[in-house]
Amino acid sequence: MPTRAKAPNSIDEYIAGFPADVQAILERMRVTVAKAAPGARERISYRMPAFEQDGILLYFAAFASHIGVYPPVSGDEKLEKALAPYAGPKKNLKFPVAGPIPYDLIRRIVTLRVKQNAARAEARRRRR
Repeated sequence: MPTRAKAPNSIDEYIAGFPADVQAILERMRVTVAKAAPGARERISYRMPAFEQDGILLYFAAFASHIGVYPPVSGDEKLEKALAPYAGPKKNLKFPVAGPIPYDLIRRIVTLRVKQNAARAEARRRRR
């Protein structure tokens, strides 16, 4: 994967820095997240594509052999079990570039994170 001397300014710029096969995966991830969270805002954070809605929903990044997804998923036991084969040592997810990317699981992660972030935002509003 490319070594970046300068942080990308947009998700388009980030995706454009990779080979065509990886670009296709990243673009489909982007569309999957956007469909699951149509109110989310795209940005670059920590040099990675990020989506936020009441806080960060998801970061993703391409590496030599996998696509990383952050932060770790918690709060839905069934989803956590489905994601277990992809969990790295810190519970961040690693989807092999050479294998099929589980876009349905990514959609489920985003749906869960939208609910979790909304609940946290509502709790903060109530405390004020």
